[in-house]
Amino acid sequence: MGDSDFHHLDLEKLRKDVENEKETREPRIREVRLKDEFTSEGKIRFAEQVRKQYEKTYGLAGNHSGVQMCPWNKKSVKGQAVCYKQKFYGIETHRCAQMSPALAWCTESCTFCWRPMEWFRKTSMHEHEVDDPAYIIEETVKQRRRLVSGLGGAAGADPKKFKEALDGFPSHWAISLSGEPTIYPKLGEMIKLLKQRKEVRSIFIVSNGQDPEAIARLAMEDGLPTQFYLSLQAPDEELFRKINRSVYKDGWERLNRTLELMTTLNCRRVIRFTLLKGINDTKEYFPKFAALFEKSRVDFLEIKSYMFLGFSRQRLKFDNMAEHEYIRQWSAKLLEQLPTYAYNNEDAASRIVLLKRKDSPYPDAITEGKVPNEEFARDMNGDVWNGH
Repeated sequence: MGDSDFHHLDLEKLRKDVENEKETREPRIREVRLKDEFTSEGKIRFAEQVRKQYEKTYGLAGNHSGVQMCPWNKKSVKGQAVCYKQKFYGIETHRCAQMSPALAWCTESCTFCWRPMEWFRKTSMHEHEVDDPAYIIEETVKQRRRLVSGLGGAAGADPKKFKEALDGFPSHWAISLSGEPTIYPKLGEMIKLLKQRKEVRSIFIVSNGQDPEAIARLAMEDGLPTQFYLSLQAPDEELFRKINRSVYKDGWERLNRTLELMTTLNCRRVIRFTLLKGINDTKEYFPKFAALFEKSRVDFLEIKSYMFLGFSRQRLKFDNMAEHEYIRQWSAKLLEQLPTYAYNNEDAASRIVLLKRKDSPYPDAITEGKVPNEEFARDMNGDVWNGH
């Protein structure tokens, strides 16, 4: 199946969908706007309490954005290990900028989120309230360089990797650190600016799918990333309300509209499924999950265990975290219900299994062109797995 067969973008339909969405839905929770969440010029900023906490972990880039050196960044610089995204997709772990333009703003309060989402108050941003994309990019690079600088004297640091991480412009941008990135109204503009940089090989966005209008706007503005992720954990509305806790009364409907929209996006598309052992993994859910995944026609499915980390430990139990072997077995059972996908890869350290749509036109590794060389694609996907 070629790129034009199921990645065709009907711009006119998207424009109508966006127009129909405007002002038709109300949040379940009214926004709380504190005085210290705005500058004297009317710009959104971190509330003072939030800023003090976030400065302990992140490099704050402007008024509402941030970047972090994740453990895999550090391990890669030290030559110890790389992130599963490098193993799966070929990104450069030591040159990754994991960031968010809406660090403390989200439209869901997911039970499994290890971020301090209890501090999230605001669920929308307007263009006149936010920092410009160029400024966010500049500050992100500056703050990341500050965080990287401390690794140079670390035992075992690879001099070449350290220099590339410190001095080079990040080659991979993971817009997924915290919060919901589609809340930032200039996201498409920021992505286009990053695409103009010759050093940038890949841009990933992870979204909760609660604003299909914003995602459609990215497509219309030619602002889609290299790889677009939809986070999905629930097989039905009842469990969605318990796990994801959207601020919208129609959150489940919004998620399903995004699933339909995924079929039209002209980029690599992924669903990241977080398995919560004992909550969303029982056998009666397999047909429901298979139907949702098939509905999206995404290129990749990441089946990943919930990790008992951070603030999620206040909401869930250690037993909700599955061993990697359990993830492998669960993925194999899912494939019995999902014949259009096949096993592709796995990473035990991250407790994740990668499934791939059999007719996807994309290779595993990120390449320059959108549609890969067929021979290269076969070489990348030649492994066979029986699920055991």
